Amino acid sequence: MKVGLAGIGFMGWIHYLAYQKVRGVKIAALCSRDKKKLAGDWRGIQGNFGPPGEKVDVAGMSIYSNIDDLINDPDIDLIDNCLPPHMHADVSIRALKAGKHVFVEKPMALTAAECKRMVAAAEKSGKQVLVGHVLPFFPEYAYARKVIDSGKYGKVIGGSFKRVISDPLWLKDFYDPARVGGPLVDLHVHDAHFIRLLFGMPKAVISQGRMRGDAVEYCNTLFQFADPKLTVSATSGVINQQGRPFTHAYEIHLEKATFQFDFAAYTDAAELAPLKVLISKSKVLRPDLGDGDPVRGFEAEIKEVAACIKSGKPSQILSGELARDAIVLCHKQSESVKKGRAVKV
Repeated sequence: MKVGLAGIGFMGWIHYLAYQKVRGVKIAALCSRDKKKLAGDWRGIQGNFGPPGEKVDVAGMSIYSNIDDLINDPDIDLIDNCLPPHMHADVSIRALKAGKHVFVEKPMALTAAECKRMVAAAEKSGKQVLVGHVLPFFPEYAYARKVIDSGKYGKVIGGSFKRVISDPLWLKDFYDPARVGGPLVDLHVHDAHFIRLLFGMPKAVISQGRMRGDAVEYCNTLFQFADPKLTVSATSGVINQQGRPFTHAYEIHLEKATFQFDFAAYTDAAELAPLKVLISKSKVLRPDLGDGDPVRGFEAEIKEVAACIKSGKPSQILSGELARDAIVLCHKQSESVKKGRAVKV
C-alpha cells in the first residue's frame, strides 16, 4: 500500500518513523511547501517526545509542493494528512472525492459540521477516513481497553482522566478556534475520544473553567450518561507555569478492579507512576508494558490503518464517527463553560 504524506512537521516525522516499522505499507510520495524538507533535510523538526528530525532518504519518492498534485497521483492509495488542523477537512474531502483513502491526524477537524462532511464524503466515495487518535494504542490505555473489553473484571463503572500542558508559547495560533482550536479541541480531544470509546456517548456535560479569548484555557468536566451510576470526569487544559510541560493520567473503575496510571514530564525530570491494577482483597497487579517508547503506539496505529484498508472493514478505534463524536463533546464542553450550566449532547 502506497502512502502520500501531506505535511512534514512533527507529526509527519513521527508517522514517517512508524511507517518504517510496518510491513506492507510505505511512504511513496511527499507534499510540503518547504523545499528543504522535500529535499530530505528534516533536522529542524522538534517535538515533545521521540527523536528529533534527521536527514531522510527521499530517493524513489514522488515529491510535490502542491497538494492537488499529490491527491491526483494515480499510484497513491492513502493520503496521510498531517497538515495544520484548519486544513484537515478540506484536504481530506478532496482526497476522498479523488478516490483515496484518508488517514488524518487528530483533531479530525475544527468543527462538528466539518467532521460530518468528512464522514459523508467517505461514505459517498466508498473509501475510508481514519483519524489519528493514537491514545488507545499507547500501552497503558491499550491494556485498559483490552481488559475492559474482555469483561474479566466486570463492567466499567466510571473513571477520571487528566491531560494538562504548560502554555505552548511556540504555537501562535493555539488559542485560535479557526486555526488550531485551543486546548479542548487540540489536547482534551484525546480523552474525549477515549471516554467515548469506553463509555459510549454522554447525554450531557457540565464543565467549569477559565477562558482565554474565545477558547477554554482549562476546565473540569462531569460527563452525564443515561446510566446514572456511570461516574466519569476529566480535567484538561493549560497552566501558565513552564515547569511541567505535560502530564496525563487516569483512574478507571470496574466492578472488580481499579486501574491507576500517572505520568508527568517536568523540565528537570520525568516522573512515572506505572499502571497498577487493584483487584479483590489487597492484591496489586503491575503489568509489564514494554520499553515505554512512545513511537510504538504510532506503529500500532499505522498497523490498524493498514489492516482496515486492506480488509475493507472499518476500524473500531479510528473511525470517523468516533472522532466526530469526540469533537462534538469538546464543543459541548466549551459551550457549558461559556453558559455556566449543563449542556445536552
